[in-house]
Amino acid sequence: MSKTYNVTLIPGDGIGQEISAATQKVLAATGVKINWDVQEAGSEVIEKYGTPLPETVLQSVRKNKIALKGPLTTPIGTGFRSVNVALRKELDLYACLRPCKSITGVKSHYEDIDLVVVRENTEDLYAGVEYASGSPEADEIIKRAKGKIRAGAAISIKPISKEGTSQIVEFAFNYALKHKRKKVTAVTKANIMKYTDGLFLETAREVAKNYPQVEYEERLVDNMCMQLVQKPELYDVLVLPNLYGDILSDLCAGLVGGLGVAPGANFGKDIAVFEAVHGSAPKYKGLNKVNPTALILSGALMLDYLSEKEKSEQLYKAVMKTIKEKKAVTYDLGGTAGTSQMADEIIRNLK
Repeated sequence: MSKTYNVTLIPGDGIGQEISAATQKVLAATGVKINWDVQEAGSEVIEKYGTPLPETVLQSVRKNKIALKGPLTTPIGTGFRSVNVALRKELDLYACLRPCKSITGVKSHYEDIDLVVVRENTEDLYAGVEYASGSPEADEIIKRAKGKIRAGAAISIKPISKEGTSQIVEFAFNYALKHKRKKVTAVTKANIMKYTDGLFLETAREVAKNYPQVEYEERLVDNMCMQLVQKPELYDVLVLPNLYGDILSDLCAGLVGGLGVAPGANFGKDIAVFEAVHGSAPKYKGLNKVNPTALILSGALMLDYLSEKEKSEQLYKAVMKTIKEKKAVTYDLGGTAGTSQMADEIIRNLK
């Protein structure tokens, strides 16, 4: 008897409902049985719950250990920080995985891109430890800096720990081994930030010694940006602190056609959340117009995580065939099909 998986579904804001429905339909067509626990989150539910991230969402993910998430909008000009950041913090989703692979039929200046960005998700400047200009905390830091910081500056703290770095670098190497990747590149600015990025680099070197079968190298983040534009074929798996990882994951997505075709996933010790990383595009809400590829490919990543590798590969190939043939793709891929029609074409190619 085939197994049934309990999965939390967070459709999200804007176009989230449509691409989530398309993804559910496509995943059902693979034959994998999923019991969806649908949860509401995002800016559109603040009036209903008083928060964009109700506690019931976190309870559901903690219970099911796995979730699929559409785009969430962070309300501007309110006291709420990023809902996505809050999810990662609350669930300790320390690793962000962003595969970026060329797709035939998607407009791009590059061919044969096959990169994986592994981003540390919980530390660095995104820890959100900030002090306002003129605050006692900021003034004390300025005083201790002895002339290195201008008076009246706002201050942001950049925490990098050995523990946090070890687990993200180990994740990158283990991913490389499991998926038969050849090289891991650690990316920092350790020549300038000698204590924080220096600790990340020192720790990465220690971890790399435990994985002699995988090549290890290092790059400075500014040079890495240039290298990815000039010769991306030289790179394989990149592992980075939070801020650099955020920036370079979008850069790598741009090499293969943009966020609309780039899947994503976040991992903790026993919880995984798979997501489309593009925006919620509220102006297209309800128009059955947007490309569902990113969330569907995130669903394929989820199947692989659930050890449904064969079904994952079948779904990936069906998406690739659909985009290549362009019989029913959305406007951004050069077609005239709607979101649901493209999902139907993927299902036909699955069968």
